[in-house]
Amino acid sequence: MHPQDLAETRNLPLFRTMLSASFDALMQSAMTQRCPAGQELIRQGARAEYLHVVVEGSVELYAEWQGRRTTMAVVQPVGTFILAACVKDLPYLMSARTLEPSRVLLIPSSDLRAIFRRDPEFAVSIVGELAAAFRSMARHAKNLKLRTSRERIAGYLLKQSALAGGADRFVLQIEKRLVASYLGMTPENLSRALKSLEGSGVELHGHAVTITDRARLAEACEADVLIDGPDSEPLSDGVSLPGPALSED
Repeated sequence: MHPQDLAETRNLPLFRTMLSASFDALMQSAMTQRCPAGQELIRQGARAEYLHVVVEGSVELYAEWQGRRTTMAVVQPVGTFILAACVKDLPYLMSARTLEPSRVLLIPSSDLRAIFRRDPEFAVSIVGELAAAFRSMARHAKNLKLRTSRERIAGYLLKQSALAGGADRFVLQIEKRLVASYLGMTPENLSRALKSLEGSGVELHGHAVTITDRARLAEACEADVLIDGPDSEPLSDGVSLPGPALSED
């Protein structure tokens, strides 16, 4: 395993405070997998054999039912999935596939559970990570259930701006169809919602976004800290999409 991968994994909030001996033991049985774009990594309903750590590329987490499919999150380096199933030794509730050529670290769930029982700092980190993931899920459910599609996309654009350091110009890093699925819309509804926001303080050209009037855009979604956050600690595992890139224009 590449030393840089180990260092980046060690620095994740989940592993940062655990004992060095525990981390070394956890990595002994871990393995790195190189995957092409579009490769299925896990399937919902299967037993959780490994905790996955994305060290290169990107991975979509999605769920399916009765022929319908929805994007739950996109995980980028360095991020983990799916912790809760690994801790509980239960089936995955989501599937995962690579969106581009990726490198993924696989940590056996049985080793993770064993070290969870004997390393108190690691146990505290796992509880914190699961609590943060629950809060992320609760915010996302509130956003889907309480807001219109127009309000959801306005809130999403404001969050992307915040992730870009408050920038008024940025570039969305994933396909709009994934944004639509994550926000509970069809691509057509997303396009209509984006068009309806053109007079509310935002301009869009492809994946490039320019906020021309932040106050008007905030009014469009009625920004609420209990829905939009943020919480103080970043997540390694939760319901989210990647942040934007700063526009070069």
